[in-house]
Amino acid sequence: MQLPYAVTFMYALSKGGMNIIDIFRAIASAEDTYGEVSKEVDSIVRDMDYFGHDLRTALSSASEITPSDRFQDLIYNLLTVIDSGGNIPNYFRDKSEQYLIKAEVDQKGFLETLGLLAESYVTAFVAGPLFIIIMGVMMAVMGSGTTTMVSAIIYAVLPVGSLMFVVMISIITPTEMGEPKLLPTNETLDHGIPDVPKNLEQTYDENDDLIDESEEKVRERNCFEGFIKSKKSLALRNILNNPLAPMYQNPLATLAVTIPLALLVIFIPLFMNMNVARNPLLLIDFIDDKLVLALFIVIVPLSIFHELKARRKRKLESSFPDFLKKLASTNETGMTLRDAIRLMAKSDTDSLSKEIKKIWHDIFWGLEINDGLIRFANRLRTQVVTRSLSLITKANESSGDIGEVLMVAARDASSEQGMKRERGMSMMIYIVIIYISFMVFVGVIYVISTTFLTEMAEAGQQMASSGSTAGGFLGNFDLEYYTRLFKHASILQGLSSGLMAGAMGEGSVLSGLKHSTIMIAIGYTIFTLFI
Repeated sequence: MQLPYAVTFMYALSKGGMNIIDIFRAIASAEDTYGEVSKEVDSIVRDMDYFGHDLRTALSSASEITPSDRFQDLIYNLLTVIDSGGNIPNYFRDKSEQYLIKAEVDQKGFLETLGLLAESYVTAFVAGPLFIIIMGVMMAVMGSGTTTMVSAIIYAVLPVGSLMFVVMISIITPTEMGEPKLLPTNETLDHGIPDVPKNLEQTYDENDDLIDESEEKVRERNCFEGFIKSKKSLALRNILNNPLAPMYQNPLATLAVTIPLALLVIFIPLFMNMNVARNPLLLIDFIDDKLVLALFIVIVPLSIFHELKARRKRKLESSFPDFLKKLASTNETGMTLRDAIRLMAKSDTDSLSKEIKKIWHDIFWGLEINDGLIRFANRLRTQVVTRSLSLITKANESSGDIGEVLMVAARDASSEQGMKRERGMSMMIYIVIIYISFMVFVGVIYVISTTFLTEMAEAGQQMASSGSTAGGFLGNFDLEYYTRLFKHASILQGLSSGLMAGAMGEGSVLSGLKHSTIMIAIGYTIFTLFI
């Protein structure tokens, strides 16, 4: 998955005049950006540094032991180019374009596989369980079966089967490598709370008397203490002004608040009504709604903050290729990279404008251009931005002519964004199908609960009041039990279908929580208000 971008990185550095061994060292040191490709290249560097092999021997060994056919092809053909004295930058450029085309073809095959899994899920864990539940209820009502099979389908098969599908999709999905690590800068700007320098600290003799205390030392120490106090005050003010900032940065941080709150919602009413715990049926009736409320308390904030972060990430990434193209076009006119950033900082056209202004402020106040770009990547913390800016800064270090490198980076970023959009558009139809199948599931259960089961309950009451024993099984018919069973089925189906929709549509289970919230709310509302 990372090979096209790693080869583009090699092309950019080779175009700038860097030799092939230094290029491999740069790739090997960028494991957080290029993943398994960096590990494979690191084995080549290791063979040369520690085992004394020449470049050709190291490349031959890597081509023999690598598990990737494409990486093997890359190294094998690179050996041919080196032996024949060919143009290495042109070779890397052609391979980068070739692997990007292959990545797009691979994605089309992956989307077809996802479509097959979606259809299989709807058939096996929506339509299939619905049919079995209806048949099981009919048999139990008619006295020729029990509710064990129906309970097993609802409480075991539905959640476990859906979890298996979600895990299967997660395994085959070429997901990103997670949030990238912070890139190092040449200058480190420490904005934390400082300590008083040791030379200004108070010192005491054996009798605990102050020594070496002068007016200048006292004045400087007071200045430092006042500065530290101001920094602490600013830090506290920032927390008070935006207490939800940690949750925006890491949505899972909401669980530290919502899980204890959800447990309180469940256990406080239970402790106040301990008498219901003695009767299992009363306990289930009592705790049912509390469990649903607790589930909403946990998943709603998590889904909201996850979606806010994901939406910001999508906006920034969608504007990033245009930012690179503008830099490239201004660089082609003869403008330096510094002047191009200064020019772009004057505009306010998209979601990246504020970040571009920050880049220019860093440069204007004395930071190097590379440090300003790296700080920009560290603020955004997305793979495509980190990868592209690592490429640009490395190329800028090796050569001042980075116009073509900017265009290559823009092409790669546009290609990745295009594949993400294609996946979203292709999977939208299957998300709609999951919603429709869930609505059919809930609708059928609703019709059965309000018509057939209600009629069976009324018939049982009439037979019991008349003293008839012809249909004794109807006299024991428990309408509330079946209604509760169907309510649980709709809630579990909504939770499972939502997670499945998120895994298919966006490649993230957390992205499915919004779908789960909607479906659970629909099912719970129908059974609470209308049945």
